[in-house]
Amino acid sequence: MKKSPLPAFPLVACAALLFSNVAFGQIDDKPDGNVAGIPVNYTESKVVRYPLPELMKLTNGQPVNDAATWMNQRRPEIVKFFESQVYGRVPATAPKVTWEVVSTDRTALGGTAILKKIVGHMGGPSGPAINLTLYLPANATKPVPVLVGIQFPGMLPTLTPPVAAMKTDEATAVNQAFRSLLETQDPSTRDILAKYPNFGIYTPPPSSASTLLSHGYGYAFYSKGDVETDIEGPTLDPNVNIVRKLALAPGQTKPDDDEWGAIAAWAWSLSRVVDYFETDKDVDAKRIAITGGSRLGKTVLWAGVADQRIAMVIACSGGSGGAKLAQRKYGETIAHLVAPTRYPYQFAKNYQQYAEHPENMPMDTNLLVAAMAPRPLLLHTAANGDNWSDPKGEYLAAIAATPAYQLLGKKGLDRTMDSSPVTSEFVGGDLAFYLNNGGHASLNWDIALKFMDAHFQPGK
Repeated sequence: MKKSPLPAFPLVACAALLFSNVAFGQIDDKPDGNVAGIPVNYTESKVVRYPLPELMKLTNGQPVNDAATWMNQRRPEIVKFFESQVYGRVPATAPKVTWEVVSTDRTALGGTAILKKIVGHMGGPSGPAINLTLYLPANATKPVPVLVGIQFPGMLPTLTPPVAAMKTDEATAVNQAFRSLLETQDPSTRDILAKYPNFGIYTPPPSSASTLLSHGYGYAFYSKGDVETDIEGPTLDPNVNIVRKLALAPGQTKPDDDEWGAIAAWAWSLSRVVDYFETDKDVDAKRIAITGGSRLGKTVLWAGVADQRIAMVIACSGGSGGAKLAQRKYGETIAHLVAPTRYPYQFAKNYQQYAEHPENMPMDTNLLVAAMAPRPLLLHTAANGDNWSDPKGEYLAAIAATPAYQLLGKKGLDRTMDSSPVTSEFVGGDLAFYLNNGGHASLNWDIALKFMDAHFQPGK
């Protein structure tokens, strides 16, 4: 496939304005590193020239000039590539999920919410369970849009006061205990906790679920650990333990090379949650938004692309393997993702062939981002020490994906490929980018709510 040239990007130094917290340019350079024996580039000026695949051209070379060609030909080509070569296809043997509402509390949160505890049984009544919690505004007179958060097991939301309201010593003690609990409950977070001192700090949205409810939204959440395990290590396929194990055909010991990794399994579970919402008269199943951070930022992006019933995606710090341009050699790369001691199980085995030479991929993630069109997508990244996730790589992918949104009558990023992201500046419309002045996978809830309000218009 012909690719369009993309120039090298010189470093643009960050300069904080004296009267605000806005900073211009990519995150400051830091010393280059090494992860899993593989060098890591953190110097913007070392990013070499690389091409991007043609967005508006079919694999047969024919141009894409209209919405019908995009939706019926170009988009399916893109989805098929990422399904078979990156995340893995869901096998026909994937288990059915049977949902049941096990309890309903119509007086939750002081009478402001309806709380439903819902269980999805995978593969039969005695199969592994997806434990879904759903809050709905008690005063709603018609079905409401819902935000679904797929979470790390140790980070399921609570309704206790935020740490910001505590004294400093109390907040420190709570956060230390929280991080310890998080690592104990979910060993997959150890690598993240080591790299990001701020990750896992207890910062729920203001008033937690109450804020979403007051805007007219429902709020649902569950743990990725209910669906598939997530422990890095050198053992071959250490995580085919829950839903992917259930899906193994007779005589099969692991997924085929083009079958689902853990990310695709978690994404599959989000689609099963949408299945449930389509049966709940209190939920507007045509206005479902999903959100997740870090590896779950990758998950929600793929879930939204794979399932067009999902109306909106807010992907936080997905980085490499998510929206970050794969050919941009800065921070984490495909080689780091699929190294034997790290996360090869999160992807289809086919993805490993691109580790050494990502430039050989016929499609890059600008096409993945574009495949969300025309539905709203917010790429929410972090400025505070998150070089590893390469926020600029996501920013550039969004710029390069914008023509697909424009073709479908939607608004993307009005920026050029030689620009750099600006901290605390919201850029775009239906396709949007935000570089948060916070740590890895931290979500600015004010921005998220404004994005949801603009596109979902709750109450209408």
